Amino acid sequence: MAGTLLYLTGNRNTSINIFLGSHHMRYPFLSTSLFASALLFFSLEAFASSQKGEFFGGIETEYPSWFKDSFLDFSEDLAEAASEGKRLVIFFHQDGCPYCNALVQRNFSQKDIAEKAQKNFDIIAINMWGDRPVTHVDGQEYTEKTFAEKLKVQFTPTVIFFDEQGKIALRINGYHSPQHFSLDLDYVAQHKEKEISYRDFMQANRPASKANKTLNTKPFFSKPPFDFSAKVGKNKRPFAVFFEQKDCPNCDFLHRKILPDTELLDIIKQFDVVQLDMWSKTPVITPEGEKMTAREWAKKLKVEYAPSILVFNPLGKEIIRTEAFFKVFHTQGILSYVLSESYKKQPSFQRYLTDYADHFREQGRDVDIWRYANEKVGGKAP
Repeated sequence: MAGTLLYLTGNRNTSINIFLGSHHMRYPFLSTSLFASALLFFSLEAFASSQKGEFFGGIETEYPSWFKDSFLDFSEDLAEAASEGKRLVIFFHQDGCPYCNALVQRNFSQKDIAEKAQKNFDIIAINMWGDRPVTHVDGQEYTEKTFAEKLKVQFTPTVIFFDEQGKIALRINGYHSPQHFSLDLDYVAQHKEKEISYRDFMQANRPASKANKTLNTKPFFSKPPFDFSAKVGKNKRPFAVFFEQKDCPNCDFLHRKILPDTELLDIIKQFDVVQLDMWSKTPVITPEGEKMTAREWAKKLKVEYAPSILVFNPLGKEIIRTEAFFKVFHTQGILSYVLSESYKKQPSFQRYLTDYADHFREQGRDVDIWRYANEKVGGKAP
């Protein structure tokens, strides 16, 4: 309410009119004895909302000294890596990114992961908003920022592994746990992309866990039959598909620590939401009207991580997906990006997310990008 013009008119025992910018509120029979209280209330409210909310959860990261110091001519970097029996990796990050920090502090700090990475890869860090000149393996020139746009980087970290010919062997869009990331490194270091799909490799090598042996249920999940073609239409709601699996610690974590958030639930209620076991034979009809199993659809959509949340607009087009670990704020932002149809004007999810946070802060609300469900905002450092 900052900058709002507020004035009151009226006499004792008559109605008082309150104008707040473009909003006109009429309070009948507000006595002048309450006039000062009303004025104080709205003045305090205007003052409070004029104070920009705080921002919590951002953290700067010092990247490992063994990351390659490159001139950012990736054809040269590719050749140098190949000559040493290594593969080239581009690590997209941004300032203040807690997920980037987690990848460095939690993953690369582990001796086996660090040794595996240094032995098999040349890793180059790129700021997705940076202005340093970049020459891609095809000879095209960019800045860091336009290179990130070219590769449609929507999350940080985004880690892209290249083979010896400069083709993408694996792309990770977001943060993976140390255990998962170690398998990511194995997949590319051992050139497994030539033998087996990433999703099948991860399914075959995921370690035993104490996770739930059944899917986690939620009351907002739709019941079968799953005819997604019936969900498509101009007057329909957007829909989200939760691809999960049994015996999945990450799925359990999503249901226990992220989805119970009350504000997130308010957003989810505005979607049609379906949960599918990505390995099951559950029959589905795709938005295009094709009949297949959930397993076949997941494979067609290249769903490679559990849980993955694929978010579709009312016309049945996939707009964005999660395929990594995200806390409450980013999960809210991903769904709101589609619900608000902001993707139509802002193709960069990261720019939208910045605006999304600023919107709340301008209203005087604090923003915490690193909290779990219903945790106190600003209550825990990354």
